[in-house]
Amino acid sequence: MLPLAQWEPRHLLGVFTDIDDTLTTDGAITPEALQALADLKAAGLHVVPITGRPVGWSEAFAQSWHVDAIVAENGAVGLQHTAPHGLRKLYQQDATTRASHFSRMQQVLTHIEQRIPGARRSQDSAGRETDIAIDHSEFTQLPQDAIDAVVRTMLGAGMTATVSSIHINGWLGTHSKLTGARWIVRELWGRDLDAEIERWVYVGDSSNDQVMFEHFPHSVGVANIRRFEAQLRHLPRYITPSERGAGFAELARHLLTRLR
Repeated sequence: MLPLAQWEPRHLLGVFTDIDDTLTTDGAITPEALQALADLKAAGLHVVPITGRPVGWSEAFAQSWHVDAIVAENGAVGLQHTAPHGLRKLYQQDATTRASHFSRMQQVLTHIEQRIPGARRSQDSAGRETDIAIDHSEFTQLPQDAIDAVVRTMLGAGMTATVSSIHINGWLGTHSKLTGARWIVRELWGRDLDAEIERWVYVGDSSNDQVMFEHFPHSVGVANIRRFEAQLRHLPRYITPSERGAGFAELARHLLTRLR
């Protein structure tokens, strides 16, 4: 990972960013990070957070933050708020598929809680529509062997499983943060992300951001990415000096200074 100061961005269209421990610090977005989002938008850039957090948790932020949309539940759901139309939900899966998958995933969630000591569903689970989440570092501290056991159980049930800085997420379907990014760019702007991926940057902090670090030529980790460095096969290209929201603000300042 190269120091952020070595990045010379040119002709960017927009910024994708993780939320937890990338925009937030100690569970809340800081005024500095919130202002950074506003500054990026004011400069004419598209801004889209992509998160493993649930739809219900993300709705308020889609309506109040200076962003074009939020993609929630690791690429499954898009939330777009506009003044004339209010909040709009977009889904990658149809309603019948979502209902069938939800029922199956609840069975897996119950099985995990019953069979793996200490495993508990995340406190934001009531707002989830297309995935399940086990808390490992937000309100519950799970040891690595328990985290590994949860991942194995999800994979054994035919699910995709990823580990964020706070949760273990599992879902049925082929979506991911990357497919969610491609999808929302196509849905909102009719553009092909892969054809112009060198004009976008992705910012993240943990192992569930690997697919984005791998595919985005301009990828940045906030400094707390070092917590996961030994576990990552694909590292971000650049790293900020500071952690979490302060690191995101550093990225925004660096980017905007060089785009002027």
